[in-house]
Amino acid sequence: MRREHRVGGHLIAGRHAVTVSELIGAAVIALVVAAVGLKAIAAVDWPAFNSSNVDSALTTTGQCISIAILVIAVVCDRRGWWRWAVKPLSWIGIAGFATVTLAMPLGATKLYLFGISVDQQFRTEYLTRLTDSPHLADMTYVGLPPYYPAGWFWLGGRYASVAGQAGWEAFKPWAIISIAVAAAVSMVLWTRMIRTDRAIAVSLATTAVTLIYASPEPYGAVLIMIGTPMLVVIFHALRSGSRAGILASGLFIGLSATFYTLFTGYYALTAVLMTLWLAVLAWRRAADPSAHRAAVRARRFRDLLRLVGRLVVIAVIAGLVALIVWAPYLAKKLSGAPSGGGTAEHYLPSSGSVLPFPMLHWSLVGLLCMVGFIWILLRFGRRTVATALGIAVVTVYLFCLLSMAATAAGSTLLAFRLEPVLAVVLAAAGIFGVTELAVALVGRFGDIRTAIAVVGIALAIAVSQSIPSSLSSEISIAYTDTDGNGVRADKRPPSAESYFGQIDKTIREQTHAPANRSVVLTADYGFLSIYPYWGFQCLTSHYANPLAQFDKRAEAIEKWSHATTPDDLIDQLNHSAWEAPNVFLFRYSADGYTLRLARDVYPNDPNVQRYTVTFPADLFTDPRFTVTEVGPFVVVVRTGERFLTPA
Repeated sequence: MRREHRVGGHLIAGRHAVTVSELIGAAVIALVVAAVGLKAIAAVDWPAFNSSNVDSALTTTGQCISIAILVIAVVCDRRGWWRWAVKPLSWIGIAGFATVTLAMPLGATKLYLFGISVDQQFRTEYLTRLTDSPHLADMTYVGLPPYYPAGWFWLGGRYASVAGQAGWEAFKPWAIISIAVAAAVSMVLWTRMIRTDRAIAVSLATTAVTLIYASPEPYGAVLIMIGTPMLVVIFHALRSGSRAGILASGLFIGLSATFYTLFTGYYALTAVLMTLWLAVLAWRRAADPSAHRAAVRARRFRDLLRLVGRLVVIAVIAGLVALIVWAPYLAKKLSGAPSGGGTAEHYLPSSGSVLPFPMLHWSLVGLLCMVGFIWILLRFGRRTVATALGIAVVTVYLFCLLSMAATAAGSTLLAFRLEPVLAVVLAAAGIFGVTELAVALVGRFGDIRTAIAVVGIALAIAVSQSIPSSLSSEISIAYTDTDGNGVRADKRPPSAESYFGQIDKTIREQTHAPANRSVVLTADYGFLSIYPYWGFQCLTSHYANPLAQFDKRAEAIEKWSHATTPDDLIDQLNHSAWEAPNVFLFRYSADGYTLRLARDVYPNDPNVQRYTVTFPADLFTDPRFTVTEVGPFVVVVRTGERFLTPA
């Protein structure tokens, strides 16, 4: 018995070692495929996507080649040919699919989906900050630890440093590479749980649906792709007590906490609901009429304690991993540092006021989601995957209802951002439903597997080639926004942001200091997205670090604008509660120098109200200020000002 236990232990350890090696191998291969694909695409001068169909045609071609590689991997697996090549081919195919689907439509621009607009503006600023220095820091405010999880951005900063790119320029390749790697890692996880051919089909479906729903937010997209198979792992770990499963579950939820707070809450809540479901099953199993009541109670207590213990271990592991990026903020918060009320949850679009039903959308993806929904209903409680995905679906709807209920308390849980998770989970279940349906059809009509496969491939291509169209507005903005080189990729005249390079040069010449030693007060936050200057104020309160006291800073700015003399202004700046700006970047107007700022007006939708603060030009007619007009901008630098300590 001891020898059998040792042998079994060695076999289990060996399987885990193989899984880890495959995860590493898949990630490396996907990284190489994505990097080579991006390099090849960047080597050609492509026409703009929004003015030509060439990019779309080549995207479809690349998708078909990628799907063909996946089909070859399936055939080799089913026929027993070149088994050593099956997994590498599947990794190459899925990574190539993710890469070409995003990189080819964006081939003629250096910007990613949504360019440097709205949310992508602060994300680019974050990557620029962590490219400038590997030290964890707030994207905008000097001296503050990050509030938004830095994991994806920190890794992106290291990629940018190795690639020798500015943060804004590295955003697109890093987003595409990370998504390609996540797709390959997801493939490995599915392959370890189900047959290779079905794992390839599920991975292709979940990757395609993720690109449709979540690709503009790349750090969320990677969690969705990896998280869908990890839901099954978490359920298995809670039910079986597998040490490897518990460790993997904790590491994943912890990784999620370093990438995206909202998704971490979702995966954690799902794990809790899974524990409750397993506890109910254990309670029912323990109900033995022939056993003594005390024995039944003892058994129920042991089962419940065992389940809770597993959940607690997962939570502890996740918490320790999360501290990698959260420890600085928590330490600062617990130290009693002054902070303002966070408004990150103050957003309720129309989609957040209704429950999402992707399975009712009139599309091929909607049909796949409907098949998945029905399959979950039919197989729930009978198959591990169906039960895990079913609980995940219930969690989405519970999260949405809690978010809508929270509006009565003046906030939300931003549950509308979980619709991509729901769509991908249902799409994964849909593949399981389709495969069962295919088996039933073969049993009814004979060996029609080839016909079923051909129809499946055709549908996969049809969904895949529609992805660029579904992202057309996001792609168009990447071409119409002005990039960090002052260029619009659609070859049309750039906007005022084309002056940013000249403004940066002016500031450096007048301060004689690098960007990360100056604090800039500006409402043109795209400037902070491209250059690593510290900002005095953030884009909106919703993206601001609570420790920064956004509202009080806004009051201070308005008070400064009402200064009566240069001496008065300088005195106020010198007595600022925060590191005062030594550079001001205004817009010029007939009334003076203006800043267009924002205030939170939730529960209104839009939740932001713009207002203008005007500084009289006379406040800066003093030797202690140097004023330079650059296009529509006015750059004001405090002369002789002490600068920040080098980072």
